[in-house]
Amino acid sequence: MADDEAVTTGIADDDEVMTGIGQATMLLHGGDREEARNRFHALWERIGTDGDPLHRCTLAHYMADAQDDPDAELAWDLRALTAAGALGGDPGEERPALRDTTAALRALYPSLHLNLAADYLGLRRPDDARAHLDRARAASAALGDDGYGAGVRAAIDRLDRRLRESGA
Repeated sequence: MADDEAVTTGIADDDEVMTGIGQATMLLHGGDREEARNRFHALWERIGTDGDPLHRCTLAHYMADAQDDPDAELAWDLRALTAAGALGGDPGEERPALRDTTAALRALYPSLHLNLAADYLGLRRPDDARAHLDRARAASAALGDDGYGAGVRAAIDRLDRRLRESGA
């Protein structure tokens, strides 16, 4: 497929967005939070609020981790959950291109709710934290028996202990 054809079909654009998210995430994990935020923001502007929900969900999920302000982190985590909701629904009614993302999305929901629970705990909103932690635990049934699943389950348990220790 020619480069021009790939761009017009959206294939190259999709690959470029996911590659950009991955590169910014590497910067974030490498400690360059400011540059990661700058790149995430540029990608957000590129895909827009009406862009591909999987791109918006993934980008917002990582952008939240790049925030220094707890309220900004919460806002990005809420954007990620909203974008994930745009991907959900009745599998029989999904767009064909989204069918492949259904399993990955189900595996992402526990992490999305876990992040929101942590955000709310940090903002001293324990009732909201507990509600999202309960959703994370319920959604964790979709996780595989692999390192990712074990890590998310362990994080849910750790946050649950923190909530109980705080009296929530």
